[in-house]
Amino acid sequence: MKKALLSITVIFSICRLNAQIDPIKYPTYTDIETALLSNKTVYSMSFRNKGLYNLPDDLMKMDSLFFLNVMGNHLEKMDKVLFSLSKLEILNANENSIKFIPDEIGELKELKTFSINLNNLTTINSKISKLQNLKAVHFESNNLSVFPDALLSIPSLEEINLHSNQISYVSESLNKIKNLKYLNLSSNQINDLGEMKLPKQIKYLELQKNSIVKIPEALFQSKNMEFLNVSDNCLTQISSKIERLKNVVSINLANNKLKGLPENIQRLKKLKTLILVGNPMTKETVDKLKALMPQTTIYF
Repeated sequence: MKKALLSITVIFSICRLNAQIDPIKYPTYTDIETALLSNKTVYSMSFRNKGLYNLPDDLMKMDSLFFLNVMGNHLEKMDKVLFSLSKLEILNANENSIKFIPDEIGELKELKTFSINLNNLTTINSKISKLQNLKAVHFESNNLSVFPDALLSIPSLEEINLHSNQISYVSESLNKIKNLKYLNLSSNQINDLGEMKLPKQIKYLELQKNSIVKIPEALFQSKNMEFLNVSDNCLTQISSKIERLKNVVSINLANNKLKGLPENIQRLKKLKTLILVGNPMTKETVDKLKALMPQTTIYF
């Protein structure tokens, strides 16, 4: 079931990362023996779906490795050999049975993308804050109950995916992650975002499928926001401060408890798509919105 929930956005992100690897200049080896016999510097390796319970010890000989894919195995822990890869930039450990991230994670100083979706994590080791080159973390479909505070100490992060966990608490100081552009907190157990403050660079925010009753006022200060999804929550009203989202292109408010929207939403001149399906609005209310916003496609 967890695999079925893997989001399109994460799949796209992983594909994008793979696309950055030139297969001619950096061939990806799929077994350790071939890599060792090649007499070439090995930069990229994939052990995807190899049925591994442990990583091969000879992996430590690959001291130039910057890409490693161990997705779809039977790993229950992150083997020590992994932390000898000092030049590793991209690590994909999705679809295993890893229960915790050891302290040694802090040794992977060059790591830029860390993907460990579909595992059995209940916490994120605070030592991850030592990874000051990280740009993307994917912790989708684990068993996390709170937003990992260690991420607040990594301002280089641009993308955080925490989709499909059990998170009920989110830090109010997300603005500390100054370069964050994409945040996915969908399919969790959030009902109160408090006075959550977002970084100025945020463009994509996914909060769908929670139990959120109110959008924090500070969210409407996100002038660079382009995509906002708060569908499948418990919203009963939207603040008139929504007009401050000057660059928003798409807003999804489907399946909430909204009977109307503030009239000044018409000031969002860049808004192309507004989704209102599954709200208790009258046809008259929706028709009025359509008249106010002729440039916007409204789904109801």
